Parts: sequence; C-alpha cells; structure tokens
Amino acid sequence: MQISILLVSDLNKCGSARVSPAVCDCVLSPVTAHYGGVMMMMMMRRSAGSRKPAAVDQTAVMESIFRGLSAAVFLNTWTQLSRGDGLMERRTLDQFLHCLMNTLKIRGVSQQQLQALRETLVGRCDVTADGLLQMEQVAAALLPEQENFLLLFRRETPLENSVEFMRIWRCYDTDSSGYISAAELKSFLRDLFHEHNRPVTAAKLEEYTDMMMKMFDKNQDGRLDLNDLARILALKENFLLKFEMEACSHEDRLRDFEKIFAHYDVSKTGDLEGAEVDGFVKDMMELVKPGLSGSDLDKFKQVLLGHCDINGDGKIQKNELALCLGLKLSP
Repeated sequence: MQISILLVSDLNKCGSARVSPAVCDCVLSPVTAHYGGVMMMMMMRRSAGSRKPAAVDQTAVMESIFRGLSAAVFLNTWTQLSRGDGLMERRTLDQFLHCLMNTLKIRGVSQQQLQALRETLVGRCDVTADGLLQMEQVAAALLPEQENFLLLFRRETPLENSVEFMRIWRCYDTDSSGYISAAELKSFLRDLFHEHNRPVTAAKLEEYTDMMMKMFDKNQDGRLDLNDLARILALKENFLLKFEMEACSHEDRLRDFEKIFAHYDVSKTGDLEGAEVDGFVKDMMELVKPGLSGSDLDKFKQVLLGHCDINGDGKIQKNELALCLGLKLSP
C-alpha cells in the first residue's frame, strides 16, 4: 500500500560385570586367582565399553568456564574481533573464545571441548543467514547473571509496537534534543533496575551507563539515537513493511488502511495522538530514511500534522488520515 505518496515531496527534509565366586574363593591357587583376576578385569572393561557415556550438560560447562567473566572483558574482546557494525562472524567465534579464556587464564580446555562449547553457544543464539552473531545474545549466553545487566532488556517478547517504543523515547529524551544523552540513559537504566527489583549501586550504575554507550553509540558522539534505542529494546520489525508499496486496487488500499490505523490506534479512540502519531511517523519515515534521528521525526511529524490535521486539534482522526492518503471511507 502506498501510504506515503502524498508526503514524498516533504521527505527530503528530513553395564555392571558379574564375577564368578570361584574367582574370589580363597582356596584357589595363586595362578588361578591371578588369571581369574585378569579375566574379571577384561570382562569389566568390555562391560564399561558397552555403556553409553553420560550426556554432558554443555551449558553448565560453559557457565563454569566463564563464571569469572566480566562485562568489561567481554566488551573489550568483542570490540577487537567483531565487524564494524558490531556483529561477529561465526568463523571468528573460536578466536573470540580463545581470547576470553586467555584473558581469564583458563587452562585445560581441549579442542573437542571448545568445539562443543562453540556449538552450544551458536545453538543458543540466533545466527543470521550470513552466519553473523549479535553481541547482546552472546553476552546473555556467556556472562554470569550478576554481570549481564543486558538480560534486563531481554523481554519474553520484543516491543510489539512503535507506539510503546516512542512513549519510552519521549519519557527519557527529557530535553527534547532528539537524542538520549548519557545522563538520560542513566535515568533509564536506574528505572529499569528498579522495575526488575534489582538493587544497583551508584558506581555500578555509572559503569553500566558507560558500557551501554560504548556498546550502542556506534558513531561515538556520546549520545544514542532512535535506532540505538530500538536495538537495545529489541523493537520488532517496522509494521508498515507488511504491506505492498506498489499500486493496488482501492478496495485493497482501504483494507490495508483499516489494519494500519488499528495498529497505531492503541487507545482505540478513533484518532491518533501523542505517541501514536510518533509511532506512525517513525515507521512511515523509516520506509524512505532508515537512519532516522529524533529531530528528523519531529520535523516530519509537523509535516504530517500540517497535511492531515484538518481541524487543528493536534490529533489525526481516522477520516483525516484517510483523506490525506486519498481514500474515501464508507459512512
């Protein structure tokens, strides 16, 4: 559905063994006892060889090996070996594990054990079709719970809706700069720990804030943008990508419009306001400008309201958005 057709002109802004009693009988001659003992040992070896070895809990082994791993060591090693985009190639995983173990002075891990650890780790993490691993998932698998504050961001399900995401963004972008500063991120982390009933000292909070900035501030400008926070909160894929962007029938467009409006009208009031408009604008704008900043979003929001908010109440009513998109709703 071509939902942004009317606004394109504005986008450029923005086994046990059985032993015979005779073997152990004390009246046996030394020779008989000797050979009997040899035979018994052979029987026991055969029996032991026929048993299947007990399954090893590789997750427990991995946790035991890396129990002394800190978030700082993990981050430094990951930064050295990952690609520029923060992802790590699967073929680099062995080198990564070796570096961690060398730093922690872990000895006695065989190549076979290392291979098993690698397979377990890959099995616990989502690997892309290109064989790439995400830092957050590897950290969740390797870091001890007390060090892995990133687990706080691993919800049972990601954020379903950009509306919810934008509410969080507006709440912590307190100066409306279009970015999340280190101080604002610290406030966000403090509230997150409180929400999960996890005490955190001022020193640890400072450490975690600094670490998060290093992890997600890709351009190293000391602040996080919309895309950075979306990565942290595991925001689901842009909802508008579900719809065809090529020309389709009027009936198809109306059907798609109803689905789209219902998705963003989370309050079910029949109009979009506040974070609902923000969420719609974010997803819409990202169709043509993936690297969307907070200031871009604010500019385009004003453009959208200028096009669609006919009665000037700061909201976008259903019929207003339909008219803006060239659709006529049934009465």
